[in-house]
Amino acid sequence: MRASRLLSTLLLLQTRGRLTAQQIADELEVSVRTVYRDIEALSASGVPVYADRGPTGGFALLDGYRTSLTGLTTDEAAALFLNGSGAAAGDLGLGPTLEAARLKLLAALPAEQRSMAGRIQERVHVDAPGWFRDPEAPPHLDAVAGALWEQRRIWMRYRKWDRTLVERTVDPLGLVLKGTAWYLVARGRSRVNGYRISRVEELTVLDETFERPGDFDLRRYWLEWSDRLQQTLYSGGFATVRLSPRAASLWWMLGPVAERARRESGAPDPELDGWTRVVLPIETFEHARIDLGRFGPDVEVLDPPDLRALMRAQVEETLRRYLAP
Repeated sequence: MRASRLLSTLLLLQTRGRLTAQQIADELEVSVRTVYRDIEALSASGVPVYADRGPTGGFALLDGYRTSLTGLTTDEAAALFLNGSGAAAGDLGLGPTLEAARLKLLAALPAEQRSMAGRIQERVHVDAPGWFRDPEAPPHLDAVAGALWEQRRIWMRYRKWDRTLVERTVDPLGLVLKGTAWYLVARGRSRVNGYRISRVEELTVLDETFERPGDFDLRRYWLEWSDRLQQTLYSGGFATVRLSPRAASLWWMLGPVAERARRESGAPDPELDGWTRVVLPIETFEHARIDLGRFGPDVEVLDPPDLRALMRAQVEETLRRYLAP
């Protein structure tokens, strides 16, 4: 256990440069005292690690020092060849680079690990996008990626979800592939925000550069931002609906939020045998009317009354159209 932690500490210093004891402790989920003991053990074993004191200090490796130890087990090496990032790398113009890296890694592996990696590639293929959804190909993705690598500001004309056009000058901090859609995480004048790149209508990469904040964590920000976005979208309250067995089997079509609501709140309906009652978060009555209307008589809205009245009006209007000569 300690040997693995020492190796992790060494690789952290090698890949990230100077780190404080607290940063290493947070990364490895250990105490600061444990970090100091590990640093002493590395130094005693001949690793040229030194400490700089002061507010900007920390631990670092002597310039030019690198370990040739990879630490890869057979399973870890095989897992590197089992990923769904090929398409994403292609979108970013890194497809040939990724393939070249895989070939170099494969050539460097011992025979046993190389054989396992080959079997993984032959037997498992990851197709990440969901069914019936074409991947987006945003025309400005290359330019955004270039600005991200070079830390250059960008100006863009962006169409928001409500179709209004806004202009923004931002510092690109990261790219996220969510399902089939690419998002830019960027810092504006007052805050960091997420932008769906397919909604960027015009974009110019500026000559201005910027300093990337050293404490910015892209993964953590994305989790928090997407959670806030979901809460904003489903701000229309809740609807109580009853589902037939057929509707329950097709409920996944409404997406993960609806499916989670069915799993967590679904209960047998006391009035109709085989039917299920579900409490469903909704965006707006109009969104709910369209979504629930797809199921026809297999879904009935019980509450709120205004949404039930809207669904009834839709059914009556549909009936009039079909009965008209």
